[in-house]
Amino acid sequence: MSKRVDTSSVKINYIRCSNPEAKGTAVGARIAIIGAGIGGLAAAALLAARGCSVTVIEKARHPGGKARQLAVDGAAIDAGPTVFTLRDVFEDIFRECGAELADHVSIRRAEVLARHAWDSERQLDLFADPARSEEAIGDFAGAAAAAGFRAFRAEAARIHGILDRPMLRGSKLAWPPALMWRIGLWRVGDLLAIRPYESLWKVLGEHFADQRLRQLFARYSTYCGSSPFATPATLMLIAHVESQGVWLIDGGMSALADALMRLAQRHGARFRFGTAAALLETRMGRVSGVALADGDHVEADAVIANADPAALAAGRFGPVAGMAVSSHAPRKRSLSAMVWLAHAKTGGFPLQRHNVLFSPDYPREFADIRGGQPPHDPSVYVCAQDRDEGAGHCAGRERLQIIVNAPANGDSHAYTDREKDQCTEAMTRSLRRCGLELEPGFPHMLLTPNAFESFLPSTGGAIYGRASHGWAASFLRQGTRTAIPGLYCAGGSTHPGAGVPMAALSGRLATQAVLHDLASMQRSHPVAMAGGMSTRSATAAVTD
Repeated sequence: MSKRVDTSSVKINYIRCSNPEAKGTAVGARIAIIGAGIGGLAAAALLAARGCSVTVIEKARHPGGKARQLAVDGAAIDAGPTVFTLRDVFEDIFRECGAELADHVSIRRAEVLARHAWDSERQLDLFADPARSEEAIGDFAGAAAAAGFRAFRAEAARIHGILDRPMLRGSKLAWPPALMWRIGLWRVGDLLAIRPYESLWKVLGEHFADQRLRQLFARYSTYCGSSPFATPATLMLIAHVESQGVWLIDGGMSALADALMRLAQRHGARFRFGTAAALLETRMGRVSGVALADGDHVEADAVIANADPAALAAGRFGPVAGMAVSSHAPRKRSLSAMVWLAHAKTGGFPLQRHNVLFSPDYPREFADIRGGQPPHDPSVYVCAQDRDEGAGHCAGRERLQIIVNAPANGDSHAYTDREKDQCTEAMTRSLRRCGLELEPGFPHMLLTPNAFESFLPSTGGAIYGRASHGWAASFLRQGTRTAIPGLYCAGGSTHPGAGVPMAALSGRLATQAVLHDLASMQRSHPVAMAGGMSTRSATAAVTD
């Protein structure tokens, strides 16, 4: 539901232009960005490249947000996202800023998308080449399974084709009729083709009689922190996105964050690390800047909050910011996780870079989470960060990120040492079932929902924002614009969704909204007056 804000007597700051020919542009406009996550970094680079005066405020001492590294046993281990897709999103951002992505980060295509196992007997790999994946599935589960995979791929590709431009790369739409209009009324059949009213689990049953394969492709719902039993089948499009390419980045996702920061700095963006944004400042009903925790403040004509909207709604940036967005109940939160950052010797299971070791009872796993506890018998994702294509046994210890889904209750339940030990035992038991052994007492750091709540305040540790449960979930996610003029949202918890490329797209959408709105202000107020000018306006409704 949109919020209404009285914008009468709004003081419109004069947007200074260093280039007198740049009429109708935002050259010289002051933009403050709260948070140096991927969305904020993308916006900083794009806005700075267009001549805006950009200041990024980040409480940590490094860029990246969730794309961070933590030290364990002397090794720097990626503690955030590890799967990199939609490379073209970043190539476009770098090119719009006069650079090439490949000149700033070392990226190569992964031939194996992921390795999967249910026991110690055999594994199933999915490949960048779909023909190889189909052959592997046929060898694993028979000709009918291979045919089911072909049909699944076709349906996932169609859904992606329908929604990519109008929904994933476009601004948030207020409600389904708007999506109908954007797709085109002559393509009403496409609205049914995206299958928003059926669960992902149900529709996968139409393609795969083998429950292991149904489970494998259901896991894509967890990419946005959701249950396959409550997520619409629309999210099959995630499998199509991954099939278009998974990429390996030397230095991990934090190397990408560093490259985006340098790109923004090259165009004049300034970064203030180690100090938090404390208060959103407004003047005459419009954003005017950000007060910092160290007592300083940053004046701004527009502010982009690269933070979970739940933090805004909870008043983390002041009571006015709390009115900018809608809140959602804890039951609407996405998944959190138990994450082990480990430096360990491994044996048995032949790890690839990305590995998923499945539980024997997927419905029970999500029932446990729905009941407020980590699963007793979990599926486990293992990112072996030192493994490359075709790598065999890794001599000595290797860097691992190990993830088990968990409820987002980090603000209501304190995990005890006993519970942490029980979770570690459940995780290692799942690994052993599939033949993967970790050295006894392996060096590790365990991040619980409590740790994620501390890192992502007011979320309960929900890593992906709002869960994608129900047919209308995509329309309920926070959009770019807010109910406060001049305040915008970006990040993986906002539209278009979770994941590194989606966060970058949110930064692009925020950039477009800022430039459009500032240019509109200039056109509305052609007489530039030192100190600004005031105008009266009707109460405005903001819907995206």
